[in-house]
Amino acid sequence: MSDTVSDFIVSRLKEWGVERLYGYSGDGINGFMAALRRAEDGPRLIQPRHEEVAAFMASGHAKFSDDVGVCVATSGPGAVHLLNGLYDARKDHMPAVAIVGQQARMSLGTDYQQELDLIALYKDVAGDYVQMVTDPAQARHVIDQALRIAIAERTVTCVILPNDVQDLPMADPPATHGAVFSGVGYRRPQRLPEPADLDAAAALLDQGEKVAILAGAGVKHAVDDLLALADRLGAGIAKAILAKAMIPDDAPGVTGTIGLLGTEASEKMMEECDTLLLVGTRFPYAEFLPKSGQARAVQIDVAPAALGLRYPTEINLHGDARATLAALTERVAYKDDRAWHGRVQGWIDDWWRITDERAATDASPINPQRLFQALSPHLPDDVMLACDVGSATNWYARYIKVRRGMLGSVSGGLASMGNAVPYLLAAKFAHPQRPAVAMVGDGAMQMLGNQALLTLAKYWREWEDPRCIVLVLNNRDLSQVTWEQRVMEGDPRFATSQDLPDFAFDEYARLLGLEGLRLERAEEIDHVWDQAFAADRPVVINAYTDGDVAPLPPHIKLEQARNYLASMLKGDDSATHHARLSAKQLGRTLLGRHKDRD
Repeated sequence: MSDTVSDFIVSRLKEWGVERLYGYSGDGINGFMAALRRAEDGPRLIQPRHEEVAAFMASGHAKFSDDVGVCVATSGPGAVHLLNGLYDARKDHMPAVAIVGQQARMSLGTDYQQELDLIALYKDVAGDYVQMVTDPAQARHVIDQALRIAIAERTVTCVILPNDVQDLPMADPPATHGAVFSGVGYRRPQRLPEPADLDAAAALLDQGEKVAILAGAGVKHAVDDLLALADRLGAGIAKAILAKAMIPDDAPGVTGTIGLLGTEASEKMMEECDTLLLVGTRFPYAEFLPKSGQARAVQIDVAPAALGLRYPTEINLHGDARATLAALTERVAYKDDRAWHGRVQGWIDDWWRITDERAATDASPINPQRLFQALSPHLPDDVMLACDVGSATNWYARYIKVRRGMLGSVSGGLASMGNAVPYLLAAKFAHPQRPAVAMVGDGAMQMLGNQALLTLAKYWREWEDPRCIVLVLNNRDLSQVTWEQRVMEGDPRFATSQDLPDFAFDEYARLLGLEGLRLERAEEIDHVWDQAFAADRPVVINAYTDGDVAPLPPHIKLEQARNYLASMLKGDDSATHHARLSAKQLGRTLLGRHKDRD
């Protein structure tokens, strides 16, 4: 049998270094699946229970491996299901390629069963490159372009394969006018700004007396260079959420996360700085940055579209974070006056004491802050962390003390629920020798996480290190949105939209052959973490937590306080309980500060 178009694409993926694909079969992609079956030496197909999980896994694969993530689905509904995970990759600038089936060419345009206009459907999420293969000679350059653009531009691309084309004999482009002959491979260049711009930026930073740095995901491979520059400038470093696990929290001057999920140390630094350096970030919330005109600013980004996007920067440096930071470090003078650095470090020390105070607040049955605070010392140095979207993100952002060598991510730009367990799966496939922890709310777990556990149960035995923990915050409430209803809208909790059914996540895990642990009392927290990390198989912890523990912002604004009060006066069903807890947290915080002053 001669090679088909699908056989060629499978072999071409291997040439590009693709080791595994995440996908689900269907008749619209059967020819490609047959080629995967025939390929004795890969790439390997990993089969989740849903195409959305597959796309999240492709995004997570890119985040935890630095390689392009590839997902596969059938035509129509399968292609639709991929979209959410692909948007997650696009919004976080991760390289991902979707390969989707389509109906036969002769039936296109007839409203055939499962026929959708996939080019139109994918034009937004894969706007840099979406193409349908309509001729065997086209397959070569389409797959090459899709991979090269995805990797080079750190974006999503899409290849559409009509089902009849999948089984056609492969043909090389003819040696005639109009034919295209493409090749494999891409090497990322080192982009360095012009020397004059680097000199100007260094002079601006040297003039600053109170320098603040905001770092995003673009510093992933430039952390040492970032810390070296910060040391010379005596600067503090705040982290956007995607950089949470990239920069160690025990490094000098690291104030932690910023924004609604941020720390008071980061907020105070931004309020008082006179100079701002933005590195590899598109942090969206301008209200948490210095006021316009307060600070002179420099920005570094490999993407020109990000420069000057969020703050009125004086000097924009289009370049790689690592090379540009190193070049700036060579140019700036060492600041002998460390007064600003000392103030920043004092705010950091105060913040960690505040988190201890808040975690010590009694709740019913468990304060989730205490659960995350206790997790940090249990984490192995090489752990991989996947956090879902919801109240868990607050506690992850503020309470997990990241150490050098750890990996971690969240759904940043899209902020989609359901990402954490698929991320955990992709991380374990990429690094089977490393332990992993996913932190998930019960809403996200019921939405997609329970399905993803089936995939975990299918594959975990092949991993070198079986340690794989899924922490579920079971509070029977969509608590993050509940608090947004109270504080942002001034509305009481809307039980009809917020109530969740109780679910025995631990018993469900045991049904799947995993370990299930139930946590209902605060005094059991350390013991349960010890059990989970000592287990010989993946563990699901069903942790009953108090959803009325408020994810307090770094600073409570007057409007937020008014809205909160209004929500209680309108008859919030748990107003007394959450008001008492909030008062306790604020009281402990103020008491801690008073002790510090004494």
